[in-house]
Amino acid sequence: MSSFIINGGKPLTGQVTVSGNKNAVLPAMAAALLTDQEVVLENVPQIRDVQTMGNLLSDLGADLREMDAHSVAILAKNLKRKEPDEKLVADLRASVLLLGPLLARFGKTVIRHPGGDIIGRRSIDEHLKSLEKLGVKIEVDGIMNKLSVKKLHGAEIHLTEASVTATENIMMAAVLADGETQITNAASEPHVQCLGILLNKMGARIEGMGSSKINIQGVNSLGGCRHKIRTDHIEVGTWAIVAAVTGGEINIEGVMKEDLLPMKAIFEPMGVIVKESAAGVKFSRGNLIAYPAIKTNIWPGFPTDLMSPMIVLATQCKGMTLAHDWMYEGRMFFVDKLIKMGANIIVADPHRIIINGPTPFFPRHSSSPDIRAGMALVIASLAAKGESVIDMAEIIDRGYENLEQRLTGLGANIKRIS
Repeated sequence: MSSFIINGGKPLTGQVTVSGNKNAVLPAMAAALLTDQEVVLENVPQIRDVQTMGNLLSDLGADLREMDAHSVAILAKNLKRKEPDEKLVADLRASVLLLGPLLARFGKTVIRHPGGDIIGRRSIDEHLKSLEKLGVKIEVDGIMNKLSVKKLHGAEIHLTEASVTATENIMMAAVLADGETQITNAASEPHVQCLGILLNKMGARIEGMGSSKINIQGVNSLGGCRHKIRTDHIEVGTWAIVAAVTGGEINIEGVMKEDLLPMKAIFEPMGVIVKESAAGVKFSRGNLIAYPAIKTNIWPGFPTDLMSPMIVLATQCKGMTLAHDWMYEGRMFFVDKLIKMGANIIVADPHRIIINGPTPFFPRHSSSPDIRAGMALVIASLAAKGESVIDMAEIIDRGYENLEQRLTGLGANIKRIS
């Protein structure tokens, strides 16, 4: 395993181009299994989770061909297996997205409970209950799930929670089902919309993406296409926080303005200066003031994946902030590491913390517990004067492309050691 060594305490200034959305490319790669024709994906980020999904598809027998650094062609014509590799599934939460395509294409699969970040209970019950309504028979044996169906059929499916991956799995199964499927209380995040656009390019008939009600009319088959993955709004928010916490100024190219709105609504009252122009969106630090309560919510609310970096920003604001992530009971576990670096944080319960600021950060030796917490520790270390070490850098690599090179380009003193 490798570690980041960071000598912080200097403002970061410059320009970055936002990468493709991690949470959009993973379901798009899974969707390539729905056809025996080639699917070409562009703006694919070079991150570990994408590599793992690629390995899963290759192990099933799909042919993956890199067209350039950020484009991949996937041909799932002659698949040799219908059961994803257990070890790879254990490494990637998004491996659950293979369920819908494998059932739609082949009518059966066996998959273990997916792994990934340990940020709380992440049940796949919503997936299984929804697939049952489409006609799937399910046998659960410990962590193994055996699924089979003679022919998928449309259904009315109401999600008890607006799960992103459950919505995506239903969409990918229903596109080849007989009849019409209606999903209510569907997730509407940008990456769900991106998947819907891809599926429609492949020949699906989906309406309502971006709303809580999605209608899918099943078709007999899907074809290949070329599709550009939308940019990552979580990365946009992360770079904005890097600029504000270090006292620098970062211009971000490739921002989709509509994706910026939920973050901008909180950034600006906190004193983060946001300037939009034809050249991108520029973020810098103003007079930072505490935002009373930051609460994660389903889209278009504040995204849970940005909560950990946002906590670091809140430590630099004058006043008290309540941070509340109701989605994952493990999201806040990393804050003890920030407390050791000097943050004034009170843990109210697993979902809520109280932050009093501003407080300076001091360098420490820590380790990354998950992707977003790891990035939060990187940001805190960039603000701390002196040398910090963050172990388990590979976990951060799962969600952020070429992180140390991009930070170095902004003036950071960061290096990786093995």
